[in-house]
This record gives sequence, structure tokens and C-alpha cells, in this order.
Amino acid sequence: MSGKIICIGLGPGDPELMSVKAHRHLTNARRVAFFRKAGARGVARRLVEGLLRPDAAEIPMEYPVTTEIPLSDPRYNAALADFYERWTAELSRLSEKEDVVVLCEGDPFFYGSFMHLYARLPRERVEVVPGIPGMAGCWAATGLPITWGDDILTVLPATLPEEDLTRRIRDTDALVVMKIGRNLPRLRAALKAAGRADQAWLVEHGTMAEERVRMLSEVEGPVPYFSIVLVHGQGRRP
Repeated sequence: MSGKIICIGLGPGDPELMSVKAHRHLTNARRVAFFRKAGARGVARRLVEGLLRPDAAEIPMEYPVTTEIPLSDPRYNAALADFYERWTAELSRLSEKEDVVVLCEGDPFFYGSFMHLYARLPRERVEVVPGIPGMAGCWAATGLPITWGDDILTVLPATLPEEDLTRRIRDTDALVVMKIGRNLPRLRAALKAAGRADQAWLVEHGTMAEERVRMLSEVEGPVPYFSIVLVHGQGRRP
């Protein structure tokens, strides 16, 4: 009998926000795979500390590059394509007789690395368990609803060019921006150009022990890549 590759969404960070189904797969898993930067512990692995069974085999999938090569450089896509092809084959082999559980922060189908493996795997060999996306944990941390009435919510990666960020920020009611880190200066400029800078919040490590919630105007210096910027909608209300 062959096993499956089961990707579980861990939710925004707080282990108590993981689904019952994800928790069941996690705590029963004999093989657990997770993405990480070479030499690092890995965000997903850190989120499940203390929840794995003692005899679980851990399978770190280490990215060949993260920020060392610009996204626009052909070498970046070439390196990652080879990485995903290699791990598709390896996970397929490892799951021939037993399930392999793959960890994913947030939801696997929302900017998750697992999507690149999913696209290469036979559908009958894969199960995906959805999770609460990180942005939901972040807007809950602000204590304010993100949308009202007919508000339109736009989700953007901060890696976009400044003019694209500005245009899309100007055209929406409520806003979520992900992948901040070194992209913050360009995002600040776009928010200012769109007239929304004074409405923006920054949430770092949402729902985790080190969570930090501030107005973006109060933030100085660098911020983590996995921060989220929010602008709340102000639309139709009762």
C-alpha cells in the first residue's frame, strides 16, 4: 500500500490556531518534511516545536538560494526549479510505503512554497489541509475589521515595482501587503504616493510570542520579511 504526501497548513503561527485535522496529521506523522534556509531552523519547524512524536524522522528541504540572487536573475529560477524537481522526486520516493507530512506556514495554496511541488506531483498522491492564512492572524491582532460592507480587499507582494504598488494601493479600499523585509522603503513610497501612508499598520510575527503591532509611521529601521502591512477598509457600515 502506497502512502501520500500530506501538506498541512499550520495557520498564522499560534499552535492553537492550527486545525484539528492538521494537528492530527502532525502528531501522528512518522516522517515530517519542511522548508528552511540553509543553516536555519525554519519557520514552519519552529511553529511545531514539542508537537512531533519522539520517533518522527525530520526531513529538512533547504533552499539553494533565498535573497542572495535577485528574483529577476535567471539563475534564481534555474536554481529553484532544480530544487523543486529534486524534492518532488525525493518526496515521491519517501512516500512510496508511508505518508510524509509536509509543513507549511499559513495556508499551502496562498503564496506557499509547497505549490511548486504540488504542480509537479500526481494529484492522487497528494492531500492538502488548508490553514488560516497569516494575514487573518495579523488583522485580528490590530483589533480592527479589515473590510466593511462592499469594501474591496487587495493582497499584494511588496516585491512589485513601486509604480505597480502605487496604482493598486490607490485603487483598493482595504489592503494587505506581504513579503516586506528589504522591500519596505519602496512600499513606503508607494503608500505615500497613493495617499494611504498614515492609515498603514505593520504587524510582525502575527499571533506568535514575539508579535509586534504598530502604525507603520512609527516604524524605523529594518523589519522581518514575514511582516505584513495592513490598511483597513472604511466602507459601508450599519
